[in-house]
Amino acid sequence: MDYYVVIPAAGQGKRMNAGMNKLFIPLNQIPVIIHTLNVFEQDEHCKGVILAVNENEVNLFIELIRKYHIKNVLKIVNGGKERQNSVYNGLKAVPDEDAIVLIHDGARPFIKQPIIHKLVNSASRNEGAIVAVPMKDTIKAVQNNIVEKTVERSSLWSVQTPQAFRLSVILDAHQKAEDDQFLGTDDSSLVERLGKKVHIVLGDYENIKLTTPEDLIYGEAILAKYKKGR
Repeated sequence: MDYYVVIPAAGQGKRMNAGMNKLFIPLNQIPVIIHTLNVFEQDEHCKGVILAVNENEVNLFIELIRKYHIKNVLKIVNGGKERQNSVYNGLKAVPDEDAIVLIHDGARPFIKQPIIHKLVNSASRNEGAIVAVPMKDTIKAVQNNIVEKTVERSSLWSVQTPQAFRLSVILDAHQKAEDDQFLGTDDSSLVERLGKKVHIVLGDYENIKLTTPEDLIYGEAILAKYKKGR
C-alpha cells in the first residue's frame, strides 16, 4: 500500500554537541539525512516525502537533495518552534487527504522497508500504528536520586518512528492539540488523547535515533554490518 512521509528536520540536536544540525553530520561520509531519505527513495510504495526544516537551512537541504540525486522529496516547508509544529506544517502539505502518512525522525536512518510496509498495512486497518520494541532493561521509578520502585517491564515498550495514520486522523489530532495548546511527547499521544486506538508494530533494535556522539559510533557499526551483508 502506498504512503507519504513527513520528516521534521528543523531541530538542532543540542545533545549531539556538533555545532550544527545533526542531520548534516556525515555517517560513513554521507549526511545522516541522506541515509534516511534513501530508505524511502528506494521504496516504490513511497509516493513522496515532505521535509519540515529551519528556514535558514532550506538551501542546504536543497543542495544535499540535488547532490545525492534524491527524487521523491515533494516539498520543503518551514519548521516550527517545536517538533510538533514542524510535523503539523508538513502534514498540511501532503497532497492526498485519503493517504496513509508516516511521520519519521530524520535522525533514524536504519528503519527497514519490511517494517515500514507492516506499519502502513496496520495503519490502513486501524486508527493508527507505531513502531516499537519491548524494553530490555530493568526500569526503576526514581525521585531525588532514590529508587522508589522497580517497574514491571512486561507491558513497557520503547517507541520509535515511523508512526503512521490516515492523514485526516492525524490532522484532526494536531488541530485539536493546537486548539488546546497541548504539547505531546510524540504524534501518537495526540491521537490517543482523542480516544483512538493506536496499534503496535514490532520494530528493530537497530532503528536507533542518533542523539548523542556515542550514537554515531553505533551507527557506523550498523553501516559496517550492512556492508558485510550480515
